[in-house]
Amino acid sequence: MMSKRFIVTLTLAKIYCRRFEVALTTKRRILGIDPGSRLTGFGVVDFGEDKTEYVASGNIKSVDGAFADRLKQIFDSIGDIIGKYRPNIVVIESVFMHKNAGSALKLGHARSAAICATFEYGLEIHEYAPRAIKRAVVGTGAATKEQVQHMIVQILNLDGVPSEDAADALAAALCHGHQCRIQGILGTSKAIAGTR
Repeated sequence: MMSKRFIVTLTLAKIYCRRFEVALTTKRRILGIDPGSRLTGFGVVDFGEDKTEYVASGNIKSVDGAFADRLKQIFDSIGDIIGKYRPNIVVIESVFMHKNAGSALKLGHARSAAICATFEYGLEIHEYAPRAIKRAVVGTGAATKEQVQHMIVQILNLDGVPSEDAADALAAALCHGHQCRIQGILGTSKAIAGTR
């Protein structure tokens, strides 16, 4: 006769195996965003099973003029990118400390414009610190922009080198793709908005 403890353990093992199976077989399209008030990078990857595929990347160059107009351009462009590529998840760099408070504030506004552009689509939004993203892709949180670019080319087997901002956005998407498997297995999530 099986004990209750054994039955509970067996049931939990089956639950975790099912979560692991779903995490490995579910294909996710992830949009990474590297926000900036003048230049915002984006990168889209398909992450599923044992394969990661590059979809698209580029930069949103803000127009000259009033800061509010630049924020509107970020908002509109992110909305267009989501409409075109239909990601399931959005990943964005979290705010980090600047020596210049004005620059940090502008970065925060640009980041907010990008996040707000996703709300209409009901997507999960996750954030990672720049050092965590670099550590996930390069192996060190102190990696240079060039090192991130090099690793993105190697990991995604790209023919060309993406711009620094696009490479950072792709790195954010890759960072979350790996974390997503772990979160799916453990049943945890760090979504800051959208479905949970």
